[in-house]
This record gives sequence, C-alpha cells and structure tokens, in this order.
Amino acid sequence: MSLFATKTKPAEAYAFTRTDAEWQAMLTPEQYKVMRGHGTERACTSPLNAEKRTGVYECAGCGQALFKTDAKFESGTGWPSFFQPVAPDAVGTTEDRSWGMVRTEVHCSNCGSHLGHVFPDGPEPTGLRYCMNGVSLNFQPA
Repeated sequence: MSLFATKTKPAEAYAFTRTDAEWQAMLTPEQYKVMRGHGTERACTSPLNAEKRTGVYECAGCGQALFKTDAKFESGTGWPSFFQPVAPDAVGTTEDRSWGMVRTEVHCSNCGSHLGHVFPDGPEPTGLRYCMNGVSLNFQPA
C-alpha cells in the first residue's frame, strides 16, 4: 500500500505543460529519461548530494520550488533526500508498481515531472524520506 492516495493526472491537467518535443528540446537526454520517462539516475552521481549551501531546490522542468535546504538530510542512499517538501501541494504522489514492488512516486505538482520516490523511513519530524533524482532538481542558493 502506498503512503498517499492520489492518482496520476493527465498531462494537460498540469498548470505548466509542454509537448513531448518541447520537453526533449529543453531537457538533457538523462533529464528527459528520468523526468518524463520515470527513470532513475545512477546513485551517487548528483553533485546535489554534496550541496551544503542554504537555498531552495526547484523542479528542473518548470522552476517550481520543491524543497528547502533545512529539510535536506544525508540518507546514505546516494540521492538527495528531504524529510518534507517546501509546501504540502508542491509535490504530488502516485502509486508505482514497477520493479515488482509497490512504491510511492513523487512528481512536481506544477508540471508532472518525475522527481523520485518517498519512503516511510526518514527522520523526524515527518518520518519520511523524499529520495529525489538530482537531475530533476535545480538548486537556487539563498
């Protein structure tokens, strides 16, 4: 059973939309594979893992603020991890049954881009671990 009970919206239901050709033109091949194809970047490859400055992590697809650095923690997983989004409605979730397991996928609520997954093994105060693909995020220092 997933952590959240939301359903996938059709692409045209998001406030920020692009055609598939526009997404391919604006994103790198790896970003496109992850963000639009629901892929996963290799662990320990994102420079955002080591980012320690104060700031905000935004969606690489539309620029919506997603996570603040005060919610970031070292999970040891190899991906940038956060215990909560910047606002409850900044991200959406859907049930992901790929790879023979049930997980909760996290996507940008503004453009629908795949960000990663959320798991119930994070630190307090939420107990959640938003395990994000670094290629799905842009960091804006304060």
